Amino acid sequence: MKDYTSTELANNTGDVLMAAARETVEITRHGKARFVIMSHERYQKLFARCDSRRAVRNEDVSDLERAEPLVALEASIAEG
Repeated sequence: MKDYTSTELANNTGDVLMAAARETVEITRHGKARFVIMSHERYQKLFARCDSRRAVRNEDVSDLERAEPLVALEASIAEG
């Protein structure tokens, strides 16, 4: 993940957005990570796996189903 300061974002918006089109970009402010910028396609891939708009009782969900969102998120992070 490439990182930029908020000042770099303000002064070089085009460069930061071009980097975000290729990979996830982290924006720091005062030395702390504050924001993440990514392409819309990456965002959709990351959250499409976690989008389960159904209500179920905890007792009705298997251990495997409970782990699916975490596994998907970890896989997406590993892809970078």
